[in-house]
Order: sequence, then C-alpha cells, then structure tokens
Amino acid sequence: MDWLKKLLVPISALLIIIILGVMVLPNGISSAAKDSLASEFKFKKNALTYQSGNEPKKAREVNPSLEHIKSWISSVGAGVAINDIDGNGKPDDVCHVDPRYNGVTIEAAPNNANRYKPFNLDPKPLKYDKTMAPMGCLPGDINEDGLMDVLVYYWGRTPIGFIQNKSPGNNEGSLSASRFEPHELASKVDHWYTNAASWADINGDGHKDIIIGNYFQDGAHILDEGATKGDSMQHSMSNAFNGGDNRILLWTRGKDKTVNYKEVSLPEKVSKGWTLAIGAADLNGDLLPEIYFANDFGPDRLLLNISETNKVKFKLLQGESAINTPKSSVLGKDSFKGMGIDFGDINRDGYFDMYISNIADEYALMESHLAFISTGKTQKMEKGIAPYKEESHELGLNRSSWGWGTKLTDFNNDGVLEVVQATGFIKGKVNKWAQLQEVAMGNDTLLSNPETWPNLKPGRADLSGHDHNPFFVRSKSGKYIDLSKDIGIGDPHVSRGIATSDVDLDGDADFAMANQWEESYFYENVSPVKNKFLELKLKLPINKSLKDTQVIPYDEHEQFKVNSINAIGATVKLTLPSGKTVINQVDGGNGHSGKRSPLVRFGLGDINKKVQIDINWRDLKGIKHHQKLMIRPGIYTIMLNNKEG
Repeated sequence: MDWLKKLLVPISALLIIIILGVMVLPNGISSAAKDSLASEFKFKKNALTYQSGNEPKKAREVNPSLEHIKSWISSVGAGVAINDIDGNGKPDDVCHVDPRYNGVTIEAAPNNANRYKPFNLDPKPLKYDKTMAPMGCLPGDINEDGLMDVLVYYWGRTPIGFIQNKSPGNNEGSLSASRFEPHELASKVDHWYTNAASWADINGDGHKDIIIGNYFQDGAHILDEGATKGDSMQHSMSNAFNGGDNRILLWTRGKDKTVNYKEVSLPEKVSKGWTLAIGAADLNGDLLPEIYFANDFGPDRLLLNISETNKVKFKLLQGESAINTPKSSVLGKDSFKGMGIDFGDINRDGYFDMYISNIADEYALMESHLAFISTGKTQKMEKGIAPYKEESHELGLNRSSWGWGTKLTDFNNDGVLEVVQATGFIKGKVNKWAQLQEVAMGNDTLLSNPETWPNLKPGRADLSGHDHNPFFVRSKSGKYIDLSKDIGIGDPHVSRGIATSDVDLDGDADFAMANQWEESYFYENVSPVKNKFLELKLKLPINKSLKDTQVIPYDEHEQFKVNSINAIGATVKLTLPSGKTVINQVDGGNGHSGKRSPLVRFGLGDINKKVQIDINWRDLKGIKHHQKLMIRPGIYTIMLNNKEG
C-alpha cells in the first residue's frame, strides 16, 4: 500500500493545481485568466511636483456658515492635464492643480523631467485673492497663433486664459512662467464656482468655444472666511436646480484681431444643475458637438446641438424606458450624483458610448455608475430621444466607490478600451455614512440650510476615504474586472481627475491621477505587450491654405514645421479588416478635472497592414470636410486641408 500512497501524493498535488487554475472568482473569471490579463499591464509610478515654499494645507478656509462641513466644501480642486505645451511635438507637459498649495504648476512629464524647471502660473496682476481657488486647467490655443495656452477655471471667480508668448531668449521646447500672461475671458469678473470646462466648436464656425459647468450659485461667498452672510446648499439630493449657471463662452474676434468670448446662457433646467463634469462629442455625425452635463444631486443632461453660426440652440434629449427599466437607468432621468463623463466606442460599432461616474460605493448610497451604449439609431435625436441603453451591470462597470473622473483608453493596444476611474471623497477616522444617509432621506426643504448637515470636519469625518482607484479590463466573457491591485496601482487614494496621453510617443498610453490633499502621480506605461497601434495628431494649418491633406509619419528628429492648431472635435472612424468600425475623436477636455491630450489613438492588436480611416472635420472657416485614407500602423501628424468645398 506504500506504493499507492506515494502515487496519490503527486496526483493530489496535481489536482489541487488544476482546481486552483480553474477556480472561478466572484466576477465570473478564473484566477488563471485574471493573472493572464494582469500580465499585459505594467506602470511606473512617479510623483508630480509643486513649486512652493509654503506649508501644505489640509483644508480650505470657508464661509463661517459652512465651517462645520469644511471637509465637504474642501473636497474638490485637484486637477491634471497633459498636452504639448512647450511645442516640442510631444504631448509630454503636465498642468497640475494642487489644492494643498492653491496653485497651478506646469512641468515636464516625470519620465523626461529635465527639459525645463517646473513653474507656477501667476494670475496676478488680475483680480485674485484668498477667496478664490483653482479647480482645473485646460490647455488650448486661445488666440489661434500656434502656441499652446492654458485656461484655468476657479471657485470664486471667472476663468483666466494664460496666453503664451514666446519670450526673447527662450528656445523652442523650453518653458518658463515669463511666457504666460493672464487675460480675462469672461465679460466681467464675477463669483463663479466652476468645476468643469471643455473646448468645442458649438456653432460650427470653425473656432473653439468654451463650455463652462458651474456648481454653487453665482455670487456666493463659499471661500470667504470673513463673510457675514451664509451660503445655500442644494435644494434636493436628487432633483436640485439651484446651482450656478452653466454657460457657453462663444468665440469672437474683435476689430483689433484679439480673441473675445461672448457669454451665451442655457435654459434653466439645463443651466442650474450642480455640474461636476462636461462631455462634448459629435454623436449624430453633423460635426456639431452634443453636450453632456454630469450633475450632482439630480438628473444629468444630454443636449442635441442644433446651432447655426449666428445662433446657439439645443434640444434636450431623454432616453426611452420600458416597463422593466428603472427610472435612474434612463438617460436624463437619473437622480444620481454625476461626477465624471467620458466618450468611447465600448462595443466597437462605430458610435460613441458614454461612461458616467456616480456614487457607487457598496456600503453607501448604492447608486450605480452608468454605461450608456448607443443603439446606433441617431435619427431618433431629432424627436428628442437619446438612443442609448444603460448596460453598466451587464458590463461589470456599475460598482466601485465614490466615483469622479474616468477615462476610456486602450492601454495595451488590443483594440478594446480599458476604464480607469478616480474615486474617494473625504479621508478621516470616523465613518460618517450613517449621518449622511439621515440627511439624504430627510426632508429636502432642510437641505439648503447647512446648519442641518452633520459635522464634517477635516481629519475626523470619513466618507469613502480609503478606497483604491479601479482599473477595469474587459475579460473574454465580455465583463470588465478591476485589476488595479493585481497590476500594482491599487494603493488607496482620494482622487479627482485623470489625464491620459502617450507622452513619449512610444505607442502606449500613459496617465496621470490628481489626488485631493495628497501627492498626485504620473503612471508611465511600461507594459511588455507590443501590440500594433495607430496614433494621429490631427492639425489645422493657420494662415496657410492646403489643397490636399498631408500625412507625415512621426520622426523624433524631424518635426513638421507648419503653424497649426489641434483640430478639436474632428472624428476618426477606423475600419478593421473584419469590416467592423471603431470611432474616436480629438478631445477638447471632457470630464471633471482631468484632461487628456488631443491624440487620437486606436489599438490594433496583431494587425500589421494598412487600415482605412475616415476623418470628418471643420476647417477654420467652418466648412465641413471628409477624407478617406489607407494608413499603416504607427504615429502620424495629419495636416488637414482647408480648401473650400
């Protein structure tokens, strides 16, 4: 019998290995399959810097009426954007808003940080004091001179445009504070509380307008510790329309050729939501961007853009519901706490889908993130119908924590989008969810008075303050699973904005995460996977007529020297050898406080031959164009023609 025992030992061990290998986890994927997926992702974490000799703060100074909820008031302000600010041809400059120092820093991406010294954007000599605080930065060529400027939006004042002027003695590729001069963008300085901003050509004239999403009421004194009058909170936890006014700042050029902006108001049921994130994309193919406002404390809003050059006009869209459809799963009727929005072709059918972050903590409000998947029936928009079906549960994207910014990006170039999300609210020692639930379930008429709110002071109160940021990867089953901890980026953080870019133009996407009241980080993609890809820099020439579109393969040593701007809002539809189509766009700043670079990226997997792309855009005269190209995998600058047609 000894020989039988000796035989059974290795057999038993083998069976255990087999069982472990096929063990099915709660998300429906085996541990072996999960490990295999995780092996395709690897990131190198680097801290972002901030230039200041001051001691870091842990909370904001607030209106005395809000002192006992200071942590709540202090819960936003971390932001990050990645773009080519220094003009070296690479989207490798980081604009970072750090609430600890109440300032905005521009620095080279940490993987190539020796190009210039980090510096701060100084809003003075414009009106600026301690009752104001930056909430995010949005790079963009404000005056269309070919140099990248930076728009900074604030609590306590209107946005400022930092216009870049090449200073004498500064070489191309280097940056300093002396290059940026602050300019007012609104018609008058006022108390706005802006939490999101994005570029988009709203009226189709070829020039980029600014969409502004505001939060607290205009004229409030939220950050004024010397205020003698109290401020009001929201009127409802699920149907509040007493927030600040959202606006369109419409591009105009004055007689002296300076760029000005004209304020355009929106309908009250759209303009006065408590907006935390904005998305803009051409959803029906007419080259006019639709707008998605992700609102706290009430329904989000999707607007069909029916504007003309001399008139801004929108139609409110709402989803259709069946007898078994929950109200909050219908687009435009949710009662959730919208805090992030991004567009991407999740199901690879050639139409934009939308992913929206809400509060979806398992032991909190039990809301749901929202994945609105296009049905492709865009003609329904003319009838006021949003042709989308909510499928977050089916996709495995409905739960995480207290969600904020989110980005849909293909990090391993397999052609399938990953989802990275910023989460967390207030970090402290005492869980305050029970007290917050009491407020949420109470009478809405009490909500606007901050005295009825629980004690939420810094260092003590905790609301989803110790969670990690999920990194969702789609498995073969079709469901997404969170691999954040499996790939080494699962440390707990309280985060807000996410910016993505291929900063070194090596073909894979990197990202930065802006954290609230703590260090923020840049994650360099160092994955061993070498799938094929297509990266496009779509540009519009300035003061130069091109009869034909020019496609220039990227060469690190020979940049194409034509004065140009990014073709914000242009769409690219990729046709795969299988016949499937996938769509992407030149992003103008979608989301909460994280702004991706304007690169258009497609993962191609093992495809190593020419693929067809269809580009649609408007030139600087507002004329529509379409171009079909056959192009090999790689990185290209595409200088779009601007001939009349």
